[in-house]
Amino acid sequence: MSTWLITGASSGLGAALARTVLDQGDNAVVTARNTEHLQELVDAYPHTALAMALEISDHDQVVTAVQAGTERFGGIDVLVNNAGHGYRAAVEEASVGEVDELFATNFFGPVDLIKQVLPQMRERRAGTIINVSSIGAPRSNPASGYYTATKAALEGVSDALNREVSPLGIRVMVIEPGAFRTDFSGRSLKPSQTVIEDYAETAGKRRKENDTTNGTQPGDPARAAQTIVDTVQRKDAPFRLLLGSDAVSIVSEELQGRLDEITEWAPLSVTTDFPTSEEHA
Repeated sequence: MSTWLITGASSGLGAALARTVLDQGDNAVVTARNTEHLQELVDAYPHTALAMALEISDHDQVVTAVQAGTERFGGIDVLVNNAGHGYRAAVEEASVGEVDELFATNFFGPVDLIKQVLPQMRERRAGTIINVSSIGAPRSNPASGYYTATKAALEGVSDALNREVSPLGIRVMVIEPGAFRTDFSGRSLKPSQTVIEDYAETAGKRRKENDTTNGTQPGDPARAAQTIVDTVQRKDAPFRLLLGSDAVSIVSEELQGRLDEITEWAPLSVTTDFPTSEEHA
């Protein structure tokens, strides 16, 4: 029996993952800003579910959640950094305060949680850290620059962390979901307060009030949750895991485009090296 700590467990992918974990008999520390939204889950699994209030950007609450889960279940085996929210704004439109809050929630909070669970994972020489990113990390879109910047930052830290802790028996996984039928494009999507009309045909088309995708996304959170649980149990689990047919298509196209561009411009790129001895001759 493993113990999972799952942030953002009151809805969407986090809620589906929490239920899947508990259904298979594992323990789960489930967190949300408001624990009332977790009560149904705790009532269904009173012995294996622990609900904790967690504002991911609040360091004291982060420490308390990890300590409470450790005391109740003996340790955290799997950390899932799922909590976060979207944000739509042209780069010029965003306010400093809005961007600071976004990074505090989507990047610095998850990093804080990672740092809180790592000492016990290092002591046991075992553990899994799962960071939920986005297909926006490899390819951003108008109005999503700051949101995808938080996910790109999380992936960069995850990549370094994976290389640091894998020799210690700890695994790191990055999940890159496509569009899933959750509240991401609804309640969890925040717009900028500033609107610049010059961006109406680019960022403007993707403003929250113009987004018609909510409720029509192809991804099924329950299937995604089962896939994550099944993959964690595999010894050959990948570092990055795409979720959704749209994720596979979009990221493959983006990476192929990058490779084509590298190849095209390689003859110029290599000219910046110091001259070789042959060139001097």
